[in-house]
Amino acid sequence: MSTTSNTTPGTQPQADGDDQDLGAAGSQLSTAPKEEAPSLPSLGVVGWVRWFWRQLTSMRVALLLLLLLSLGAIPGSLIPQDGVDAMKVEEFREAHDLLGPVYDKLGLFHVYSSVWFSAIYILLFVSLIGCIVPRTWQFVGQLRGRPPRAPRRLDRLPAYTTWRTGAEPEEVREAARTLLKKRRFRADAVGDAVAAEKGYLREVGNLAFHVALIVMLIAFAWGQLFKYEGNKLVLEGSGFSNTLTQYDDFKSGNLFDPDHDLSPFSFSLKDFRGTYEATGPNRGTPRVYEARVTYREGAYGAEKTKTVEVNKPLSIDGSKVYLVSHGYAPILTVKDAKGNVVMDKEATALLPLDSNVTSSGAVKVMDGYRNAKGEKEQLGFNAFFLPTYGGEGSTMLSTFPALINPMLALSAYHGDLGVDAGFAQSIYQLDKTNLEEFKGSDGKLFKKQLKVGDTMTLPNGAGSVTFDGIQEWAGFQVTRQPASGWALGGAVVAILGLAGSLFIQRRRVWVRAVRGADGVTVVEMAGLGRSESAKVPEELGDLAGALYDRAPAGPDAPTAPDASENDDTPDSPDTHVVPAEGAEK
Repeated sequence: MSTTSNTTPGTQPQADGDDQDLGAAGSQLSTAPKEEAPSLPSLGVVGWVRWFWRQLTSMRVALLLLLLLSLGAIPGSLIPQDGVDAMKVEEFREAHDLLGPVYDKLGLFHVYSSVWFSAIYILLFVSLIGCIVPRTWQFVGQLRGRPPRAPRRLDRLPAYTTWRTGAEPEEVREAARTLLKKRRFRADAVGDAVAAEKGYLREVGNLAFHVALIVMLIAFAWGQLFKYEGNKLVLEGSGFSNTLTQYDDFKSGNLFDPDHDLSPFSFSLKDFRGTYEATGPNRGTPRVYEARVTYREGAYGAEKTKTVEVNKPLSIDGSKVYLVSHGYAPILTVKDAKGNVVMDKEATALLPLDSNVTSSGAVKVMDGYRNAKGEKEQLGFNAFFLPTYGGEGSTMLSTFPALINPMLALSAYHGDLGVDAGFAQSIYQLDKTNLEEFKGSDGKLFKKQLKVGDTMTLPNGAGSVTFDGIQEWAGFQVTRQPASGWALGGAVVAILGLAGSLFIQRRRVWVRAVRGADGVTVVEMAGLGRSESAKVPEELGDLAGALYDRAPAGPDAPTAPDASENDDTPDSPDTHVVPAEGAEK
């Protein structure tokens, strides 16, 4: 066998009439649209519309819009948003007199529903569809077609090898066709050569990535329009029904309809259980943090029991109920000056301030005091609770989250709580605008620390407050995010598609077998890939070796006159890599 090469590796051959079809051989290794210089229409609205559509549906513009969308989402994560925390937005406006109005005009307090963000979103959506549809049809056409016929000069391709054999050309071509199909090439005999193609999954991955991106955009938009999210604090022994009036706070998408879109269910908190690390560097870290609930689906569903844990929500009819917080509610009994009970062993939930559940809040008694003029006044108490009090002389901070040495500190007020003024107010804070302090014997605000069972007697015979016990509560977040499964599926497909488009190489191989002037069959093999890669010549060498085993140099096959001069090995074909004109880089 002899291996010859007419082209020196590493040199750039000049194009001639024999290899004018080289560019056609390497064409359409990708379905990327051809880059053409834009020809601006001189007249007519239709011409301008066509030009704008070509620009919008170009991959360059799609990538630019995707970048703009990513940059536009940054303010949404750095600036308080109305749909997430309206209180923080108001605080920001009050603290920034200059930036607040500017942010309002730019829509930075509601980025994801602003006009400019929606415009980028819609343009990206249209651009991706405009890119994918024609590219998909082009790819389908390539799948239905045949690999292109071999160029006349295979030795001008980037990877090339040749040898001579005593086998018949038809036998060599059939052996090549069988071998290539076995290696999962699409192979077809065209004239005196076999043309084969492989790597279609690269374009499948590319298209899958873009389709998945569209699915993610649709799922994200659908979820934002129809989602809802609410929080509810539930005392042990109390329950919750999924109606709008039951929530402590609630927010939803623009197209959400509370009369039809709220899932019908209810649940009751039977017990909360929390245990914590008692010693070591992780002291106070929760070991067990769970809420046992009973729930019903619909108005007449069977009662079921479920233990809700952190990151293990209760799923009901498309909604998820998460356990998000826990705290304590002191149980108080309040009596008036005559000893009448005006608040009978009522639990008041307090909000945690730190990881050791130091808690604060307000106790409001609507009718509990008559002043010196005989006028009815309301009572209010600022409450400060420590589940584990460090003892006299220690700071007013809990040292452990469990109920080891509970202590409740109350400071008393009387007057008008403002609950009848018609304005919304926090149930965890006292509005002291129309309240007066109870004064102690020292003339200062009257306050007292209570253990369970202790009673605080108010000044001037105004009544008393008894600390009867402690009840626990759990905070739940109820959410529904439509199309979240589609978004997750789109993300997975996008990652797999991107990986395929990056790591799979589209390439073509041609095998030509013709009878030479001396009657010996000359076999030529050449390969072409989308870009310069060592994989193409390596694969061609492997294929050539396998085909050579099936069609080796026969006993009557003469050697090339210059074989010894080139020091070629006659036992196997030689593969070289040459940059070829027309090859796609």
